Amino acid sequence: MCVKGLYLPERRTAALVPIVTGGGLCCAALLLAVVVATLTTGDGGCRAERYGHIMSASSRGQSRNKSTPSPSSSASGSSASGGRAKPSDKLNPKTIDPFAEPQRYPSAFAAIYSKGGIPCRLVHGSVKHKLQWERPPESIPFDPLLITLAEGLRETRHPYTFVSQEGFKELLMVSGAAEKALPILPKLAAALKSALIHADGGVFERGLNGLVQLSAVVGPPLNIHLKNLLTSLAKRLMDKKYKEAVTTALQSLEQHGGKCDL
Repeated sequence: MCVKGLYLPERRTAALVPIVTGGGLCCAALLLAVVVATLTTGDGGCRAERYGHIMSASSRGQSRNKSTPSPSSSASGSSASGGRAKPSDKLNPKTIDPFAEPQRYPSAFAAIYSKGGIPCRLVHGSVKHKLQWERPPESIPFDPLLITLAEGLRETRHPYTFVSQEGFKELLMVSGAAEKALPILPKLAAALKSALIHADGGVFERGLNGLVQLSAVVGPPLNIHLKNLLTSLAKRLMDKKYKEAVTTALQSLEQHGGKCDL
């Protein structure tokens, strides 16, 4: 059925026949009658109810999207605000967190060196490295610095390996080194033994060099401590890799300490 440009399905025509045939209805009344007839039929009612559900669901979704921002937008906003420096940061520097975990160092020697307990720093040269002392080595007490350097011979990481080996050698070269080293000789021997029994070959070599250097400085007083050190040397003497170095070290110990003690 077609009413003034409006097409209506045939099943809704029956409800509109009395209204249309009256002829006295105006256009507004006719449109109102069409809407009422559409909503009062079974199909129209289902469509109206379905349309109402859709509109309510879409309105709820829009309100939910407005109330909860997307994770990407919130993350980008927080990262932008977190990475931006504030002018107050210059006036309020960060303080130490008392509840934060303390910084962990790989060894005791590394901790002492990082905290400035050893008054020297490594200077990287184009050909070789060297140590720069903060004050003359002659004015530095051997206790506990020389003991700390002897314990550092067990290090396996740079720059601790170079600092311990070079620092130990340079301290023993200062004037009056023998008088300064004699009171701490038992502690030095214990530290050297820890390096000599180490499984790492580089640590053993540094301990062996330190033992020869100490023997050249203090002389025979070291002999009473050699009994605990020669066992480690005898084990390495059986290894072809270290046989020559150990033999040379034993000859040096014999020269500085006396043949009868070996």
